[in-house]
Amino acid sequence: TTPDLSQQRGRTLFFPETGIQTARKETMVLARFATTMEVVVSKLFPAGAGWQAASIVADGMGHAADSAQFAAITGAGDGLAVVAGHTTYYTIKKVVYDPKISLGGELGTAVWLGAAATCSGGLWQPLVNTLQAADKLPFEIVFAGTWLGCGTAFLGGLRVGRMIMPWVGGPTNANMGTDAALSMAIGGASAFFVGTDVAYLAGQGNFLKPLVGIEDIDADLVGCVKAGSSTALGFAVAQAAQNITYPKGEAWCDP
Repeated sequence: TTPDLSQQRGRTLFFPETGIQTARKETMVLARFATTMEVVVSKLFPAGAGWQAASIVADGMGHAADSAQFAAITGAGDGLAVVAGHTTYYTIKKVVYDPKISLGGELGTAVWLGAAATCSGGLWQPLVNTLQAADKLPFEIVFAGTWLGCGTAFLGGLRVGRMIMPWVGGPTNANMGTDAALSMAIGGASAFFVGTDVAYLAGQGNFLKPLVGIEDIDADLVGCVKAGSSTALGFAVAQAAQNITYPKGEAWCDP
C-alpha cells in the first residue's frame, strides 16, 4: 500500500511549528516580565516611597489625612517620584547599556506617566478614607474599591495627557486598550498600598500586613521602603497575570 505522503508531511510540519510557536510565546512572556521589572524598579517602588515621604511632609505641615492639602501633597509626591525614578533609571541605562536612548523622549514619557500617577496618588487617601469611614467594610472590599478607583484615575490621567501633551501619541481606540491594561496594573499597586495601613479594623483581614504593614514604631525611612515595596509588589502581581494571559500585541508592554 502506498503511504499517504501528504499526511506524513502534515505530521512532520505540524509538530515543529507547534514547537516554534511555543518558543515564541515563551520569548514574548519573558520580554514582558523584563519590561515589568524595569517599570517596578524605575517607577512603582519610587511612586509608593514618594507618596509616603510626601505624607510625612504633609503631616509635618499640620495637614490632616482627610484634608484636600494632604491629598494634593501626596499626589504630587507620587507623581514627582515617578518622574525622578523614570529619568534616573533611563539616564543610568543610557550610560551603562544603551547609548541610543533619547533622554528627551524619556523625560516626556516620565512627565506623562507622572501626571497620571499624580491623579491616582491624589485620589488614594480620600478614596480609602471614604471606604473605611464606617469601619464596617472588610479589608478585601477596601482593597478592591481602591484598585478600581485608583486604576480609573490613572487611566483618566493617561487619556487627558494624550490630549494635551503633543509629544505623546493622541488618544485612539487602539491605545485605549493598552492604556486600560496598564491602568489595571497600576490599580493593583494602589490596592496593595492599602496593606500598609495596619490600623483599620486592627489589621483584621489585612493579608499584606506581615509584608508591608507600616507600624507606629517604624522609622520614616522604613515606612517609605515598605510603601514602595507594597506598590512594587501590587503592580508585579497584577502585571504578571497580564503577561501570562494576554495574546500577542494586546499587552501594553508589547512592541
